[in-house]
Amino acid sequence: MAVKSSSLWAPLTFDLTQPQVAKIESARRLLNLPTASEVVRLAIGQFNYAHYEAKRPPHRQISVRLAPELREKLRRLAARKNVSIGELLRVALESLTAGKAPAKKKRK
Repeated sequence: MAVKSSSLWAPLTFDLTQPQVAKIESARRLLNLPTASEVVRLAIGQFNYAHYEAKRPPHRQISVRLAPELREKLRRLAARKNVSIGELLRVALESLTAGKAPAKKKRK
């Protein structure tokens, strides 16, 4: 029997919500599994991906130009809130009132 190389079993890192992490820990205890990795492998093995449909709308990447001061403000806010700059941009865009453009600032 071949011995598994440790390089083939490299960690896979991904974000989960706190409730998802708690669910893994609960399943680990309930199923008497030794690690979170065992829980994840079990879940992957049992899940029927044939019927899976993504629940989020399709995404598209865009590029915009921002003044350096605004870019730095977003970077600081993202660090303070522990989110990505993209997340801040998405919530800002979602907060726009449909059909009402903000008043433009007068240029000097």
